[in-house]
Amino acid sequence: MAMDLTNATFNGFRRENGRVGVRNHVIILPVDDLSNAASEAVANNIKGSMAIPHPYGRLQFGADLDLHFRTLIGTGANPNVAAVVVIGIEDGWTKRVVDGIASTGKPVTGFGIEQHGDHETIKRASQTAREYVQWASELQREDVPLQDLWVSTKCGESDTTSGCGANPTVGNAFDKLYKHKTTLLFGETSEITGGELLVAERCRNEQVRERFLAMFNRYQEMIDRYKTDDLSESQPTKGNIAGGLTTIEEKALGNIQKIGRECLVDGVLDKAEAPQHPGLWFMDSSSAAAEMVTLCAAAGYVLHFFPTGQGNIIGNPIVPVIKLCANPRTVRTMSEHMDLDVSGLLRREMTPDEAGDALLDMMVRTANGRLTAAEALGHREFVLTRLYESA
Repeated sequence: MAMDLTNATFNGFRRENGRVGVRNHVIILPVDDLSNAASEAVANNIKGSMAIPHPYGRLQFGADLDLHFRTLIGTGANPNVAAVVVIGIEDGWTKRVVDGIASTGKPVTGFGIEQHGDHETIKRASQTAREYVQWASELQREDVPLQDLWVSTKCGESDTTSGCGANPTVGNAFDKLYKHKTTLLFGETSEITGGELLVAERCRNEQVRERFLAMFNRYQEMIDRYKTDDLSESQPTKGNIAGGLTTIEEKALGNIQKIGRECLVDGVLDKAEAPQHPGLWFMDSSSAAAEMVTLCAAAGYVLHFFPTGQGNIIGNPIVPVIKLCANPRTVRTMSEHMDLDVSGLLRREMTPDEAGDALLDMMVRTANGRLTAAEALGHREFVLTRLYESA
């Protein structure tokens, strides 16, 4: 019998804007690469805070700059974050990030390094971070309905067991969550190649279908623009090929298993955009693991399902990444990275419903505070998506 989610709840942190998080981070967020050192110094000074360094933020422009700000603001606005200290080289762009995060109502303060230098900036930012950490430490979890949980998914290092086991397990869980009006997300535009019409058929209406195909075609046009005849060694990757996947079409058919059999695609998002209502959303996104999980976090998702075949070690600074695997060898050789073993599916020791329920059980345990393998191992991959080179 499938798990009954009718009255399911989890213990989360209710934020100022009504959203619910499953973690309670205080982050030090650099606006640009020049501010990484100061941000990391503050995090070193104040235990319980966490810096999120990255290599970008200077001389970007146009849509690329807009995406940069959308990703940083979304990261700070994510419900898994209690409070934010923003550090930038200059005041203008720093204020832009601060103002975006402040719209959620959460505590956020920005510091510009120009005309102050590292020492003064680190001192002042450390004082604020210490206040935020102590304030956040008193926040309490509360019992909230399942509908308040936002869950995203992508797969990584897929093999033949992914499409047969781990990905359908996510699909089974998504079907069950979808019925209860949760907010779900999938993407990986390149890894739908060859199966895009199957996704188009699942779109709720013609408007959603047209937007999905426009996003997919935009990706295809980008490949054509750079005169790439094929995606050899990128799609599929060498790991995919070693795992038995020989074409992008095979990979796509396995990838699509993650959206189950009963979910409809209710909306389409550009990179790092937040959904407007419950349902299943498609986000145009890179298939690179850290990039997409970063975009999911920036869109407001608080928990991530990550099925893998050959084995992937991805984590994220603010979003717990639940990794599941149906490959017995990978479960054996990379056990410290796996949160859920569904290899029983291939041995016919576990039904799809049982696998889906096991993932949902792990989801609730993680939402209630259990650390994922990636969190325990310190994996905090944070990779910003770039659209084009800097000026």
